[in-house]
Amino acid sequence: MAQITLKGNPIHTSGNLPNVGAAAPDFVLTKEDLSNVSLGDFAGKKKILNIVPSLDTGVCQTSMVKFNERAAEAGGAVILTVSRDLPFAQKRFCTEKGIERVIAVSEMRNRDFGKAYGVEITDGPLAGVLARAIVVIDENNKVTHCELVPEIVQEPNYDAALKAIQ
Repeated sequence: MAQITLKGNPIHTSGNLPNVGAAAPDFVLTKEDLSNVSLGDFAGKKKILNIVPSLDTGVCQTSMVKFNERAAEAGGAVILTVSRDLPFAQKRFCTEKGIERVIAVSEMRNRDFGKAYGVEITDGPLAGVLARAIVVIDENNKVTHCELVPEIVQEPNYDAALKAIQ
C-alpha cells in the first residue's frame, strides 16, 4: 500500500506500482466503442499509461490534453488514459477536446487493473477510483518508468514519462 495525499490529507492505494524492470501486468479495459482492449493488443509497441481518477476533474483533463498535444514526442508510442469513467463520458470528453492521439480506456467491466497496478484508492473521499500515476512500458512489456503522483491534485511529470519512452 502506498500513501498519497488529497489536498494535503493522507489517502492510500491498494498496493504499489510495478517495479521498473518488471513485466507489466496484463489488463482488460474497455474502449469508447465498448470493445475490450488488453496489453497484448499493443504487442511490439511502447506504451504510456496515463492513469487518472476521473476525466470530470480539471487536472485529469489537463493531463490527457497535454499528452495529446505532446504525443509526437512519444515516438509512435501508444498513449492510454485509464480511468473508471464510463466509456460514454470518455468519448464525450475526447470529442469536445479534440483528443485524437490518446486512447481513453475504462475499468468499467473489469476492475483488476487498479489492483494489479496498485493504484486503486482504498480510503478517503476518492475511495474506489484510481490514483494519478504514469507507467511507461517498453515494446517487450517491461516497465521502464513509474510515477505515483504524491498529491492527487498535481500533474504528473510529463517530461520524465516522455524521456523514458525514448
